[in-house]
Parts: sequence; C-alpha cells; structure tokens
Amino acid sequence: MTHEFDPCYASEPFASLVGDYPGADVFPPADFRVEWGPIFHRGRLDGSARLLVLGQDPGQQEAVVRRIFTGEAGQRAQGLLRKVGITRSYVMINTFLYSVYGQQSGEQHVGDDAIAEYRHRWLDGLLGPGSRVEAVIAFGHLADQAWKRWRKTPTGTACAAHYEHLTHPTQPDAASHGDPAKQAQLEKAMLQQWSAALPRLMGAISEPDEHVTPVSYGDVLTPEDHAEIPELDLPAGLPDWMRSVNTWASRVGDTADDKRATVVVTVPVGLRPWVDGAPAGTPATPPPPVRG
Repeated sequence: MTHEFDPCYASEPFASLVGDYPGADVFPPADFRVEWGPIFHRGRLDGSARLLVLGQDPGQQEAVVRRIFTGEAGQRAQGLLRKVGITRSYVMINTFLYSVYGQQSGEQHVGDDAIAEYRHRWLDGLLGPGSRVEAVIAFGHLADQAWKRWRKTPTGTACAAHYEHLTHPTQPDAASHGDPAKQAQLEKAMLQQWSAALPRLMGAISEPDEHVTPVSYGDVLTPEDHAEIPELDLPAGLPDWMRSVNTWASRVGDTADDKRATVVVTVPVGLRPWVDGAPAGTPATPPPPVRG
C-alpha cells in the first residue's frame, strides 16, 4: 500500500517563510502558546489550490500533527469543502501562527502590525500573481478582520477571489457554554448560513475536484457532515487514527500552568489495532465524534 504525504515546505516563498517565522518577540507568551511552536498551514502549496480557508488558531491536536484544522473544527470544515466538490485542491492558514491563550487574547492582537505583516506574506504567496485560488472562506470574525486588513494591501486589492465570511465551525460549542438548547440554536443558525454559501462557492470554483450536487445541511451536524483529514495533508508516517473523526488529544493538569504544559494523546477506542485486529495502517470506521 502506497501512502500519500505532505511534502512540506520545499518550495518558495514557503521555504523562506517557515525559516523566518516570528516568535515570542511578536506573539507574547502571556497570550499565545508559543511553547508548542508555530503551526503554519494545511493543504496544497504547489499552486493547485482552488480554495483558501482562513481560520483562527491551532489547537492541541494541531500541535501534535503540525498541521492546522485537524481537530473537530477541521473535520467540520473538511465536510463543507467536500459538499462543494473540493477534496484536495485547497490550502488553509490561520489568523494566528500560535494557539491563542484565551479568546480575549485573539481579540487583543488581531490588529498587531508585526503579526499581520507575517500573515500578509503568506497570503501574498498564496493569492498573488499566478494563483489559481478562486474562492476564500474566513471562519470566524477574527479571520474576517485579518482578511479585510490584507485586502487593503497592494496584492490584496488585486485579488479577485470570491469571498465568504462564515461562522467558525466550533462557535456553537464555545458560545453556548454548556447550554444544550443554546448550542442547538447556534448550530442550526450556522448550518443555515453554511447551506446558503454552498451554491455561491460552487459557482465561484470553475474546476472542482469532483462535480457534485449541492446538498444542504440539516438543523444539526451529523457524523456524515464531518470528513477525515486526507493522508496527503499530513507529514509522512502519522498513524491513520490521527486523521479520524475523533478527539484524541486533550489538555490536562491540576493547575493552569500544568494544563497549559500538558497534552495527553490517546489512541481512540475502535482504532486500536492490537484490540480490533486491524493491521497497523489499515483505515478503520471510527465511532461518532466526541463533542465538547
């Protein structure tokens, strides 16, 4: 069996970008988890991307696999891309290079000049002259602010890609604060917005990976609305369960410092080859994703 994998950052301008990333001098450690290192992107850097996703910041699963949008938010976003026929011709970057330590920190730093300057270099490389990107999705209001700031730059002004500002995939979970009724209300509103965007995105992309019939979302997210992260998006050798629709990394600790410093990784139940009898590397059907 031949495995696909991400060839990483061999080409320019991305080789220079990852070799010259900002650290704690630009991203204050009080507000960003710089101790877990920068996490740059996910998807195609070879010029084949037709759609760009702009997210917010990486989480604990992303810190392990070194690619963004691989946790619950990524699984939901991947499902949306699948609905418009994009299964591999995409690229994703975040508003912030490091995980935000508290939501207010993101609000506080989205307009920082040094943070924006580095982010603009990525957007210039992905959307500048010769780019094949025809549509851009910004998930969440911080990504929307980042996009609007870049659009005022010379390269941004020249960009003709169709733009959609959509609710962040996990906003209903975060904003409901454990209230099931409120989460259901927010999730329904998000999915109505996403459904309305599907035909516009499909109309903007001239050469999708697959020609599909748009299928709107229901009132609640289902396991079928999620999609596994493709093997092609991750560094070579990562196990299949790291791409599955499961929560497998959690921050734990008795104190705030310990919790910040500790990520526990657990092979999900149902994807354990020594128990389930599947040889290592064999894809398995995962259980429904863990929420929360």
